[in-house]
Amino acid sequence: MTIPDVHVEEAGNSGVKPLLEIRDLAITFKTSGGDVQAVRNAHLTIMPGETVAIVGESGSGKSTTALAAIGLLPNNGAVSGGQILLDGEDIAHASEKRMIELRGNTIGMVPQDPMSNLNPVWKIGYQVKETLRANGRPSGPDDIAKVLEQAGLPDAHRRANQYPHEFSGGMRQRALIAIGLSCQPRLLIADEPTSALDVTVQRQILDHLDTMTTELGTAVLLITHDLGLAAERADKVVVMYRGQVVESGPSLELLQNPRHPYTKRLVESAPSLASRRIQVAKELGVEAIDLLAPTEEPAADHVLKIQDLRKVYKLRQGLGKATDFAAVDGVSFDVTRGTTTAIVGESGSGKSTVAKMVLQLEKPTEGKILFDGVDTAALKPAELFKFRRRVQPIFQDPYGSLDPMYNIFRTIEEPLRVHKIGNKASRVKKVRELLDQVSLPQSSMQRFPNELSGGQRQRVAIARALALDPEVIICDEAVSALDVLVQAQVLNLLADLQANLGLTYLFITHDLAVVRQIADHVCVMEKGKLVETGSTDDVFESPQQEYTKALLNAIPGAKLMLPPEVA
Repeated sequence: MTIPDVHVEEAGNSGVKPLLEIRDLAITFKTSGGDVQAVRNAHLTIMPGETVAIVGESGSGKSTTALAAIGLLPNNGAVSGGQILLDGEDIAHASEKRMIELRGNTIGMVPQDPMSNLNPVWKIGYQVKETLRANGRPSGPDDIAKVLEQAGLPDAHRRANQYPHEFSGGMRQRALIAIGLSCQPRLLIADEPTSALDVTVQRQILDHLDTMTTELGTAVLLITHDLGLAAERADKVVVMYRGQVVESGPSLELLQNPRHPYTKRLVESAPSLASRRIQVAKELGVEAIDLLAPTEEPAADHVLKIQDLRKVYKLRQGLGKATDFAAVDGVSFDVTRGTTTAIVGESGSGKSTVAKMVLQLEKPTEGKILFDGVDTAALKPAELFKFRRRVQPIFQDPYGSLDPMYNIFRTIEEPLRVHKIGNKASRVKKVRELLDQVSLPQSSMQRFPNELSGGQRQRVAIARALALDPEVIICDEAVSALDVLVQAQVLNLLADLQANLGLTYLFITHDLAVVRQIADHVCVMEKGKLVETGSTDDVFESPQQEYTKALLNAIPGAKLMLPPEVA
C-alpha cells in the first residue's frame, strides 16, 4: 500500500510542556540479511496525565517505538535517527545507567503476557519487593501488600506469598500493573495489557488502570491492535503502518472521520465496531433484517443435538480428599446444519469443555451428544474414526497446533494419509486445491510454520481441517490470537467457505464482538450453565440475562458513534 500524505494532528496544550515527545524517530535492526529499518519518521506527543494509544497490526512498529522510549530494544536494535524527549531531555541515546534511573520511578511498564513476564519460581510479593528495592522505595511486607491492594488484589498479604501459577489471568495482569505502578511513575507504557483476557475482566482491569493513573496523575502510552478499545480509553490515537505514523488525532474524531486508507480498514475490520453479518447483507443488496430474521428449521436439519450435558471433575483438596466440580452442568442446545452457533462466556464458563466433549476428546459425565441422530458416546472405534472425518477442529494457537517439523504440504496432507484417501498424486492435487481455497500461494507448500505469519498459519490450520471434507468444524478461539485485520480476513474466509461448502460451525469464543460478525445463533454460558440462547440479533438487541448484558456492555468501543459507511 502506498502511503499518501495525511495531515497528522497533535493536540496542543498551551503553557504545559509535553511529558514525552518523539520526533522523527528511526529504529534499525541488524540482521543476517542486512539492516532493516523497523520504524521511520515516527512522531507522537504525550502531555502530563494524558492517555495516548498507538494502534496497528503486528509488525507496524508500535511496540518497537514504545520499547525505544524505555530503552529496552533488543541487542540488534538501535535508534538510528530522531529524538525521544522526556521532560525535554533527549534519551534516545542515553546511557544504561541513566535509563536505569528513569525506569520505575519515571517510566513504568506493563508488558503483554503476564505468565511469561512474571518469574514462575518467585512469589508475587518477592517480585514486587525487587521492583521497590531497585528503585529505592520502602519494601516491607506492608508496603508490598499496599501495592497489591492498590492494583485491586484482595487479601494482599496472603496473595503476596503465592506464585504466578496460583493466580488467574486477570490476577496476574493486576500483579503486573501493581509492579508497573509501584514506584508511581509519571509515564506508564502498557503493551497490549488485556489482549488475552475476557471482555468483562478486560473492562475491570482497564477501569482500575484508569482509576490508578488518574489518582497518580500518570500519563499512559497504550499499545493495542484494537481501535475500538483505543478510541474508548485514550485521549488521542496514533495509527502506525509499516513503521510509520500515518494518522493521529483525538480518539473519537479519528474514529468517526478516518482519513488514511489504512485507518479506514482498521475501523471497518474492528469486530467491536462492525458486524460482518450486516456487511454481508449490504453486499448482497438485501436488507439486514430480512437476512438475519430467524426461521423455523425442521428437526432433521439439526446436525448436532446437545442434551442435558454434564461434565464433573474431581478436585483434590488434600490427602485423600476430593470434591466434585461441575465444569459443564445441564447444557442443552441444537446446531442447525449450514449455520454458525457460537458458545460465549468468560474463562472457566465451560465452553471449551463442551467443545472437547463434542470432539470426543472428553467423555461426558451425563447427558448425550447426538450427531445426525446417533449418540457419539456409543460409537465403536471404527465408527469413531469415521466420525472424526466428518467433524474437524480448528484450535486457538495456529503455531502450537502445527508441527514445526512438518512443512505445509505434509501438515495438510497428513489427514488424507491417516484416513488412506487417494494416492500421492491425488493428495498433491488436493493440497493445491485446499491452498487455493484458503487463499494461500501453492509455493507455500514447502515452507514451514515458522516461516509464515500468524494469519497464514491459521489459514493452514483451516486448510487441514477442510482436507477430509468435513460437515462440522469446531472453532475453539480460532481468531483470538490474531490482529484485527488478520482476524477480519480469517472470519471473512470462514464465512465464504461456509457459503460455498455448506459447512456447519460451532464457534467457541469469549469475544462477543466476533460473535456479532459470524454467528447465526448464540449460547451464553456462565459457570458451567447455559444462561441464555437465541438468534444473534435477539441476544445482542434484547439480552434477557444480566450476565449477557454485562458481557455486551464490556465490548470495547461498541457504543461509540461510527461513520455512516461503517455503521
